[in-house]
Parts: sequence; C-alpha cells; structure tokens
Amino acid sequence: MAEDKSQSIITNYPSSGIRHLIFWPIFIGGLAFDLWTKSVIFAWLEKVQGQGISIIEGFLRLQLAVNTGAAFGIAEGHRVMLVSISMVALVVILAIFIFARGERKTVVVALALFAAGVSGNLYDRAFNGGLVRDFIDVAYWPGRHWPAFNVADSMLCAAVGLLIISSLFSPKSCQKPAQPQK
Repeated sequence: MAEDKSQSIITNYPSSGIRHLIFWPIFIGGLAFDLWTKSVIFAWLEKVQGQGISIIEGFLRLQLAVNTGAAFGIAEGHRVMLVSISMVALVVILAIFIFARGERKTVVVALALFAAGVSGNLYDRAFNGGLVRDFIDVAYWPGRHWPAFNVADSMLCAAVGLLIISSLFSPKSCQKPAQPQK
C-alpha cells in the first residue's frame, strides 16, 4: 500500500477522490464565473456611452461584442452545428475525465477548464439567441486588436496551454524511443 502512495506522489497521478475534488470545483466555479462576468459586464457596459471603457489605455478595454461563430468567427451563423459540436465536446471531455484514470493533476485541471469554457459558450449559443457574449478587447499593436473574447475563451486557451506543458514534462516524453533490434 505504501508503494502505491509513493508511486502516486512521484508520478503526480491523483486518486479518484482527489481528481473529483480538483475537477468539479474548477468546472462549476469557472462556468459560474464566466456567466457572472458576462452578465455583470454586459449590464454595466450597456449603460456606458459607446458601450466600452478603457482599463489600460491603448492595450486593454472592456467592449461589448457578440459572436455568432466560433473562434475568429469560424462557422458564423451556424448555430445548430456549433451547439451540437459543443455538446459532443462536453460529453467527450466528461468521458475522458470519468473513464481515463491515469491523468496527472495538470491534465485534470485542463479538462475542468475545457469543460467550463465549452459550457460557458454553449450556454450563450443555446440560450442567448446563438450570440456568444465577448467583452475583453486587447490591442496587441497600435491600431490592431485581437478579436474580442470572454472568460470562457480564456479558460479554453489556458487548458490548451496546460496540456502542452503537461505533455512536455510528462515522464513519457522524457523516455528515449526503443532502438530497433538488429
């Protein structure tokens, strides 16, 4: 039994109970935070003339925007398809979390962030007339702006980053490939 615990600590593979204690609060909290920020910021900015406010002059602004597509406007106006893809993605994410037992903690966090991000934007697509509410506007160069995004989009990007980091530092990525026998 002691060997199992030390192996879990060394490889960073959490027990089933710990996995659930990591996943569900991040998923539910992330989804709640995304929906809350969309609601509060849209209600506030609708009262502001110009429907936007500068946070860091020339770099960061809160600006009302809606998107009928996916990232960068892909599949614009295809609400049913985007809702369907989001629902399938959410089921796949939950299935991976529930059935794949050998994930590291970073992968569990990434799955929770994916689930929260997908759910936040799915909620908008399904219950906001197909319009995903975006409000974060970043100028990456004078006069050039990244497409507006929201907290759900940020969680999706963070999840991708965590998966990349996890795969780079995975014990499997450090192993040398087997040399063919002659």
